[in-house]
Parts: sequence; structure tokens; C-alpha cells
Amino acid sequence: MNVLITGITGMVGSHFANATRARGWKTTGIARFSAASRIAATDDPAVIRCDITDARYLSEVFRKVQPDLVIHMAAQAFNGLSWAMENYTHQANIVGSLNVLQCCRAHAPEAKVLLACSSAEYGNVTEADNPLVEDRPLRPITPYGVSKVATEMLGYQYFLNYGLQVFLPRMFIHVGTGHPPATAIQNFARQIAQIAAGKLDPVVRVGNLESARDFIDVRDGVEAMMTLLDKGDPGVPINIATGTAHSIRDTLDMLIKASGLEVAVEADPALFRPTDEPLLLADNSRLRALGWVQGYSFQQTLDSVYADWVERSAQA
Repeated sequence: MNVLITGITGMVGSHFANATRARGWKTTGIARFSAASRIAATDDPAVIRCDITDARYLSEVFRKVQPDLVIHMAAQAFNGLSWAMENYTHQANIVGSLNVLQCCRAHAPEAKVLLACSSAEYGNVTEADNPLVEDRPLRPITPYGVSKVATEMLGYQYFLNYGLQVFLPRMFIHVGTGHPPATAIQNFARQIAQIAAGKLDPVVRVGNLESARDFIDVRDGVEAMMTLLDKGDPGVPINIATGTAHSIRDTLDMLIKASGLEVAVEADPALFRPTDEPLLLADNSRLRALGWVQGYSFQQTLDSVYADWVERSAQA
């Protein structure tokens, strides 16, 4: 089995590499020249430096690797950043995904293709709309969410029109180690770890604490998507989530408690978004029907993330 993972140096891509290599599958990755990760070494010969928006070179990579399985994780992956990087978000996520699908059609038409989709596609929902089922209308409210709807629709089109085996996991927020501080949990954990190390004053700066999200440990998420590839159906969206939501405020409280510190909390206007879904909670019955079982509690996930940032802060 030849596996090609785009975005292999990212958090999810790196954990996917661990999972596929554990099965004994030959795994090659694509990463931008500027990408770095502590999980997938940047000098790894199995990591090919390539930007997915470069269609010509991407085609050469596919021709060389001849993958039987394509895991497409490369993207501008952050909702918050998409407001400031709207053009790049659409270029990377929509055009980049189109390039990947075109390469699959040309060079790996029999391969299974896992296309990273997102809970941000649901968008404009009320608390009464939750838990979210896969068949509900998609009404994204962020540039990132729009880009992921387009990505999923491209995947469905290539499944329907060209017979590609495209799997469509709608990934709720994945949390784990080796991630930049671009999400609330990672940002909180980093600040608290730096406070513990004496590098910051005992004040955690925050954005909107009132929203709630269905967070999933990246290890559970990767296992869920491997289960989807083993037992699921192409062309059918499926929520990758736990079925339980936690508020951002409760998440912050849990991280502070884990640290054992006394800190103040201050709102930072720069951390607020123009709009923010109040609640994104998944109905994960399709996933559970495939036999997936959650392996890590939310507290275990937060403990591992905080410990990771403590280690990183000590090394910085």
C-alpha cells in the first residue's frame, strides 16, 4: 500500500503518518518548503517539498508516488486566520484541493482519497439546530468555512462524475500536541505554560469564551478516519466528533486547574472574530455505526496539550 499524505508536517497529517506506518504501509508526505513540525522531521526523505497550488509539480509527485491512498490534509486550516487571509485561504483550500483531485483522476484513479472537510461548513446555526446531522443545509459564515464547503463539493463532484473513491470526513476541532497556538485551546495552553515558566505575567488574554465546540483528540480523530476508510462509503459526509461539546470558558478553566496556577483573565479585542458560531455539536451516529469508540477523555487531551506546551516553553 502506497500512501500519500498532503500536509504531513501538520498535526493531523503527522498523526496520520504514524497510523499508516504502524500498519506497515509505505508513506510519503507533501509539505510546503516553509513547513516545520516536531512530529514529522523536516529532513525526512519521505517528505517531498511541494505546494499543492503548484499543479505541475504536484502532478510530478503523484506520477512518482503512484498512491493507493491519498490523505489530503494540506490547507490554510484556521478559521480565525481566514478573515485576515481570505484570498490565500480560498487559493490554498479550493484551488489546492482541485489540483489534488485532478492529480488523483490522472495518476491514481483507483486510489481511495480522504478529503479533509470541516464542521465550519455548518456555519449559521442556532443552539436548537444541534446536534448537527450531516444532511442539514450548509451555511458557512467564515471564509474558511466557505472554502471547506467548496472543497467538499469538489470531492463529491469527482466521486459522482469520475468515480473516484472520495471520502468526506467533516472534521470537528481536532486537539493534540505539536500544534501552533492558532486555536483557543493551544493559545490558552501556551500562555499558561509561559506563565508557569515565568516568561509572562499571570494574565491570560482571551477572545469569546461563550461559544462551545465538539472537540476531539487528534488520535481519536485519526482512528475515526481510518475506520471510515476501512468500513465507510465514499461520497457520504460523516461527522468526525465525540458527540459532546465543551464551552471555551470551561476549557480555559480546566487548563488553569491543570496548571495549579492562579491567573487573571482579560479580554483581548484582537482575539474576537467578526462572527462566531455559538455552538457546534455533532451527531456522530454515522461514525459510531462504523464501530468507532472514543479512546481519550477531554481532560486527558487537555493534560497532554498543556504538558506539551510546558515542554516547549522550557526549550524556548
